[in-house]
Amino acid sequence: MLYRLLHLIVPPLLRAIWRPRVAGRDRVPREGGVILASNHLSFVDSVVIPSVAPRPVRFLAKSDYFTGVGLRGRLMRAWFEGLGMLPVDRDDAQAALTSLDVALDVLRRGEAFGIYPEGTRSRDGRLYRGRTGVAHLALTAGVPVVPVGLKGTERLQPVGSNLPRLVRVEVVFGEPIRVAGRFEGMALGRARRLLTDEIMTAIAALSGQEEAAVYNDRAPDA
Repeated sequence: MLYRLLHLIVPPLLRAIWRPRVAGRDRVPREGGVILASNHLSFVDSVVIPSVAPRPVRFLAKSDYFTGVGLRGRLMRAWFEGLGMLPVDRDDAQAALTSLDVALDVLRRGEAFGIYPEGTRSRDGRLYRGRTGVAHLALTAGVPVVPVGLKGTERLQPVGSNLPRLVRVEVVFGEPIRVAGRFEGMALGRARRLLTDEIMTAIAALSGQEEAAVYNDRAPDA
């Protein structure tokens, strides 16, 4: 109930402040489980996408954001809950498996889940090779994947900056990529790789980024 109430307040407020350019909102299915797979340029990407999507989108966030004390801790927790973020302990040795379980629970409830297949933010503007977790989720839950292209969010909150700036960004939602019936009889590993590469190609077309042929293994700052 609190999440739904806050979601009615926080995204419209952010849209009024940032005035982002948005295209393709009608391509996002309004009902049922769906994955929104995006490029990743800034910490603030997980704020931008839920603020412009036509339905609530769940992202994972560090559990530290939900455990603060005092007024500041309560405000921070309310802020992230209002954006639909879900806490995950990234210091846990089983964090990766826990993240997948949390995501599958979201999708099986018929909700939208946001993910960055690159795994971490791009520091040079290129789109790095996607990790197959996004395909694992789509194939396991049997849900479509909507590719998302972000432009300009690296200027909205550059790496090392504590506060976002008043910069206009662009968000483009692509056509849903369906998975039902497409990979039957194919080895699971190959199916995951092919689907992931298809998703990354679609993201590149929306974001205009050069595709890198390697994984982005550099650790994020936050």
